[in-house]
Amino acid sequence: MPILTLDDKNRLTLPAELLDQIGLKPEERLKVESDGAGRLVLTKIREPLTGENSSGENSHNRAELDRSIQVIRGVGLKLAELLAKKNITTVEDALYLLPVRYEDRRELIKIAKLRSGERELFTAEVIHCGITATKGGRRYYEAVVGDETGTVTLKWFNFNQRYMKGLWQPGKKVVITGDIVQYGCQREVHHPDVEWIPPGKDLAAVMAADPVNFGRTVPLYPLTEGLTQKTIRKILKEVVDQFAPLVETFLPLELTDRHALLPICKALQEVHFPGNDTEPEPLNHRSAAPHRTLAFDEFFFLQLGLALKKHGTVLEEGIPFRVTHKYTRPLLKLLPYALTSAQRRVLTEIKNDMSASSPMHRLLQGDVGSGKTVVALMAALLAVENEYQVAIMAPTEILAEQHFLNLHRYCDELGIKVCLLTSGMKGKAKKTVIEEIASGAVQIIIGTHAVIQEKIDFKRLGLGIIDEQHRFGVIQRGAMKKKGENPDILVMTATPIPRTLAMTVFGDLSLSVIDELPPGRTPVITKVCGESQRQGVYRSIREEVSKGRQAYIIYPLVEESEKSEMKAAIQMSEELANDIFPDLRIAVLHGRMKPDEKETTMRSFKSREIDILVATTVIEVGIDVPNATVMVIEHADSFGLSQLHQLRGRVGRGSEQSRCILLTGSRLSGDGEKRLRVMEETSDGFRIAEVDLEIRGPGDFLGTRQAGLPEFRVADILRDARILEQARVEAFALVERDPRLASPENVRLRAELTRRWGGRLELAGIA
Repeated sequence: MPILTLDDKNRLTLPAELLDQIGLKPEERLKVESDGAGRLVLTKIREPLTGENSSGENSHNRAELDRSIQVIRGVGLKLAELLAKKNITTVEDALYLLPVRYEDRRELIKIAKLRSGERELFTAEVIHCGITATKGGRRYYEAVVGDETGTVTLKWFNFNQRYMKGLWQPGKKVVITGDIVQYGCQREVHHPDVEWIPPGKDLAAVMAADPVNFGRTVPLYPLTEGLTQKTIRKILKEVVDQFAPLVETFLPLELTDRHALLPICKALQEVHFPGNDTEPEPLNHRSAAPHRTLAFDEFFFLQLGLALKKHGTVLEEGIPFRVTHKYTRPLLKLLPYALTSAQRRVLTEIKNDMSASSPMHRLLQGDVGSGKTVVALMAALLAVENEYQVAIMAPTEILAEQHFLNLHRYCDELGIKVCLLTSGMKGKAKKTVIEEIASGAVQIIIGTHAVIQEKIDFKRLGLGIIDEQHRFGVIQRGAMKKKGENPDILVMTATPIPRTLAMTVFGDLSLSVIDELPPGRTPVITKVCGESQRQGVYRSIREEVSKGRQAYIIYPLVEESEKSEMKAAIQMSEELANDIFPDLRIAVLHGRMKPDEKETTMRSFKSREIDILVATTVIEVGIDVPNATVMVIEHADSFGLSQLHQLRGRVGRGSEQSRCILLTGSRLSGDGEKRLRVMEETSDGFRIAEVDLEIRGPGDFLGTRQAGLPEFRVADILRDARILEQARVEAFALVERDPRLASPENVRLRAELTRRWGGRLELAGIA
């Protein structure tokens, strides 16, 4: 065992063999402490990569990363404007502009070995070149190039004649990168990347002199017009060399060890300019260590914020509601059906939350027709029993009106005043509603985002219910919360949310799922039909009506327009009534009708005074007519999957066999066909949601560019689902151990979390 001694400057030198046994990594150092019994204790801690111990140096690094991209040599005003189109204004923005793919430029191949369908790198001499034309008269620029093994043709369909003539001349030598395509016996490359070899220069010397673009796995970046790969690589090389070392790693050391993550500065260096021996495939699949590290880092900080929000809610003082059954028991007697066991289970979870001393933050998820609205009404009545107000917020006026029409009938009988508040309301009517909310004269307020506007004051808000939560984000939830003194929040959606999305958008909420449909429901048979089968579809409708059943015919538009070839509800209801079903009772329902007109029409349909209801997607939610057994959706390929699933949920609500017929035009896109086939194959809302998410991507699935979806620079919630789960487990475990991130080792973590997510996650009161 080696003996350690202090030198004359009180320094302790450890022998090399002892350091080998300890196994220090480059980013680690040893901390030496006394255990109080005369012994020294050595502890491995992370070595600050960029002066992490000094808050002054930390802030210096942050200031450097926030500098304008114009500090980079060669980036003037014009180039800065081009980069701004890619949202790059600072050097940190540039560091996180990751390559879209990577090319293997480690060795050149001969023309004879060029592979069709592959992107290849080769050198050649220009044999002949010039402008030519297709048989149809379309002009293009063509160059035939070759080496000792063969020739290949290069083509440009968009070109500047004078520029090309000055550049392309027989006898010049060039290095070419491009996608090889085969037409019969001829191989071609369209719009290749080219690097010219100066006359008399050796190829090897030219490539060695440009190590950024040759002799390595080369990054390819997303471009904008006027920006070339060579230019952006030159910029990024300087950014990475100069500024990547300033990017700090905030993740705890034991966590990075457990998941084999790199320091963030190293991950950024390798993701932009991988080592010469790096294979491009793992990089292109985003499965290499640099990508995994950066994705984990992004996910971890989001999940850390969500964990703090969830834990912070527990620490807040809420409203401990008492269950008196003053209104909830009479409502059960008014309902024409008994609650399912799933509804009762979820109600128990909600009641337990509302009875607790901390505020409820719960997501209620249930498929179409599972009975979420009644559960929400029961929760609302519990708040009203305790003399509190309830706000119910829906994303559209149509959905808000539907809730109002469905709920006010029950509330009227219970003696509870309900009002509707939307941004479309004007003048005296709106003023009256606002005054009634402020005075407490109205107990349940149903509306759009108008209910959380600044000028709306509640007398005593106790519960906020947010419907179709996937169209709202954390900010709207926070605004609802500020309308009262820590009111309970219940968010609900009929769109099944895939697990990865639920972990990002709703990661701070407790989850309740109504996973049971009311008894007596029958699965809906779904069939895709083309225009040639229209008459058979009409016969199916007539057969159902002859049995005493009813039908829906859904159109995507209210009125026809010159720009659209789609059939529209108003015009088609007239054609159906006059020419196709003149003996049947037909009515139309669309979003432009007044609320009382819609209610009258829906009531007539429910009471069987109407045989066929011609409608737009206004019937997507809220209508429950068990006698309606057939639905025809015109131009079904123009609807999203989730919307088709919602629409289909309007039939199959009784014990009779129901059908949903998806009518399409002659041509279907690949995605359109995939959507409709999934509808035929399954009625499982979660399976449908997963396919919808795959087709549309998270942004469109949630409602394009809305506040509910966190923005990631590197991570992808579909591709990196496993990393997301790992990051969530680690983040929630950390907050369980240190609920306020107050321990010395987590103080920097908390500061970085606040910088990244504080405002967007409403973390000010927690972090």
